[in-house]
Amino acid sequence: MRILLYVLMQVAVLVVVSIVGSIILSLFGISLSGSSYTGLLVMCAIFGCVGSLISLFMSKSMCKKAFGVRTLVSPTNAREAFLMQTVSELAQRSGLNMPEVGIYESNDLNAFATGHNRNAALVAVSSALLYNMNENEIKGVLGHEISHVANGDMVTMTLLQGVLNTFVYFFSYIASMAISAAMSGRNDDSDESSPGVGNPFVFYMVNSLFQVIFGILANMLLMWFSRWREYRADAGSARLEGKNCMIEALEALKRGTSINSKRESQFSALCISGPSSISELFMSHPTLDKRIAALRALEAF
Repeated sequence: MRILLYVLMQVAVLVVVSIVGSIILSLFGISLSGSSYTGLLVMCAIFGCVGSLISLFMSKSMCKKAFGVRTLVSPTNAREAFLMQTVSELAQRSGLNMPEVGIYESNDLNAFATGHNRNAALVAVSSALLYNMNENEIKGVLGHEISHVANGDMVTMTLLQGVLNTFVYFFSYIASMAISAAMSGRNDDSDESSPGVGNPFVFYMVNSLFQVIFGILANMLLMWFSRWREYRADAGSARLEGKNCMIEALEALKRGTSINSKRESQFSALCISGPSSISELFMSHPTLDKRIAALRALEAF
């Protein structure tokens, strides 16, 4: 269903950008043949989506390698047994297959869930979280991660990233074509097969600039969605284990989390807690205080 949604969304994006792109080009008196224009759309869609889809299907193996995750087959102590049993119960209550469960060595209190399929996911926690949080706090964290899996957040984030990439590539190209052609005083009506880039040096410089600008705007939108899904996963944990468990978990993270390693920063969008930024617009997670306030405002489940 999500793949079908992705295909439909991508088609809708292509239709919208083709219409808007045609308007922009016509305003600047630039004409492209139908085949050239279609080829540009297809190229941007491929560049925008292929990379994000590859990263989705490789997400489990990449995270295992980056974090040094040790997958639990059978528990070796009481805490590991509690971890596996809690994940199993939460997955069953959420209608999911049992995810892989893993532990990675880290001084940060953190956890993440990933995988291209909600029934073949990985849930991993840091050693610091497993051995320093109490059982209620750990239940809150695991409820949050299982909610991410149940909501299909890993897939949805990837699909949105692909759509946004398509927008960035296409409109950067169109805007650069229009500006470079205007600066060179060129009109491409005389040769519809020409790409109409005007001065190539100007085109590529302007294209690079627009990719940065549009990329920043796209990232702001992606981070907004990421923050929204964190609120939703918090609420999902509250439904599974009670909101007090999730509030206690966030309070524990507030006391102890410090994301300072390169791997945690690189994969921050997957983790239960992300690094701060100069502006919340660029943060993958809301502040812990805002998440706690949102939970307290929820009606009791």
